[in-house]
Amino acid sequence: MAGIVWAAQATHEGQPGNMLLDKLSLLHDAVVRVCDGKDGVKDGVLEDPMRCAFDPKILECKGADGPSCLSRAQVEAARKMYSGAMNPRTKALIYPGMAPGSELGWDPINGLQPIGIAESYFRHVVFKDPAWDYKKLDFDSGVALADKTDDGLINATHPDLKPFFSHGGKLIQYHGWSDQQISPLNSVNYYKSVQKHIGSKVNESYRLFMAPGIRHCGGGDGPDHMDVMGTLEQWVEAGKAPDQITATHVKDGKVDRARPLCPYPHVARYKGSGSTDEAINFRCAQP
Repeated sequence: MAGIVWAAQATHEGQPGNMLLDKLSLLHDAVVRVCDGKDGVKDGVLEDPMRCAFDPKILECKGADGPSCLSRAQVEAARKMYSGAMNPRTKALIYPGMAPGSELGWDPINGLQPIGIAESYFRHVVFKDPAWDYKKLDFDSGVALADKTDDGLINATHPDLKPFFSHGGKLIQYHGWSDQQISPLNSVNYYKSVQKHIGSKVNESYRLFMAPGIRHCGGGDGPDHMDVMGTLEQWVEAGKAPDQITATHVKDGKVDRARPLCPYPHVARYKGSGSTDEAINFRCAQP
């Protein structure tokens, strides 16, 4: 459902705030220029996008709209994509937004549009109206109806994992920071909710790995090849808890970069010497 929430509140095709590939590339390049070096390595990937204080207003056109700037409406659309969807009455956050660095995944072909499965869900399940138009979504009553209709089926975010953990269950979750469909902050928020519910021992059974530069389940500029199942097997069968997971990036059939993914909230830090494309030259540390 997240895709329709973002797109409906940000913009849609035919509105002045819509952005296609040229403007999304302009926006992405600006984010990288401002924030890439904050993790100590300039590699085109943001290790911790939450440290990126970027305001798209720096790209706002001084005069007429053009290929090297964003119109005022496009600046506001970008801000909404980052900030997430808000209830206009209560000002409460409905769903977190996209992370800086994810701009090239914001549907560069069709512009800022809701993903089809989300639109179909609202149209056929929530409103039961094949002609329903996502641009008419009411962010107060419409979202409340969606939550009521869903009744926890898709929004399965209950934090009580104690029954699972008490049976020896181990959970490894990973999420790409550049996910273009599901906000990576949703995973961060869920991990924090479980941590709050269970306490400091959550790390004994559940670890979240945030993957810089990775889109929805894979792809993107960051290393996205990793043996999560093997890591989980070692944790369950050998009691070896994962302090990091080595991920690789493959180009033209060859590995061209390797980095450690670190258990949240830790991030990979360059040790200061050696190739920045080799995982051994990084360590997991507090942000």
